[in-house]
Amino acid sequence: MKLKAVIIDDEMSSRQILRNYLGEYCGQVHIAGEAGTVAEGLDLILRVRPQLLFLDVEMPFGNAFDLLDELPERDFETVFVTAYSQYAMEALNQHAAYYLMKPIDIDELIRAVAYVEEVIQKENRLKDRILSSRSPKAEGKITLPQQDGFQVLDVSEILYCKADDNYTEIHLPGRKILVSKTLKYFEEALADFPFVRIHKSFLVNINEVVRYKKGKGGSVLLSNGKELMVSASRKKILLSHYE
Repeated sequence: MKLKAVIIDDEMSSRQILRNYLGEYCGQVHIAGEAGTVAEGLDLILRVRPQLLFLDVEMPFGNAFDLLDELPERDFETVFVTAYSQYAMEALNQHAAYYLMKPIDIDELIRAVAYVEEVIQKENRLKDRILSSRSPKAEGKITLPQQDGFQVLDVSEILYCKADDNYTEIHLPGRKILVSKTLKYFEEALADFPFVRIHKSFLVNINEVVRYKKGKGGSVLLSNGKELMVSASRKKILLSHYE
């Protein structure tokens, strides 16, 4: 499988180094084009329709986030390549698959490409299919702390959990319960059940997912019709639960 990729970086020397590394260590990547500005990069992406984008952050007349804001509907994976670590959180919020620091570490580059390749392969296999989970049915009970005691809930009833600061919304068919515990608490409490953290804000019952859609980071459709975003960094974990 060849991954069609483009490089967007205002420094020609940086593009050349990355191009050479990819050619020598990542033979599955085909560089379909390069650009040095946001405008050129946007035009290149729309013309080439890459599967993989290597993107520098700081460029003349804009930055990487300006470029991505022009592409709300994306069908490619983004690997940020930058000398500035302070952009890592915003990169993750923009659904980056990987974040590489300059100077590029070859082993990290290989891992980044392998990650993207595996995600794309799994997405292609599952494309437009009704998903069937390999996980067993969630059987068991969980206690939800309340001001005057606790509530006992069947785990199988939970569709998904949503973070709300230091609270968590437990979403059930036709109703929700607000609990004064963090999403991390429920991620750990439900670790032995078929629940997956798909986003910083969402923990889902795998058996309630009926469809996966590609996009910025992707999204899942649940049995109740609710669509939830999937972070690019969590795609691989989610997709590993399906045939």
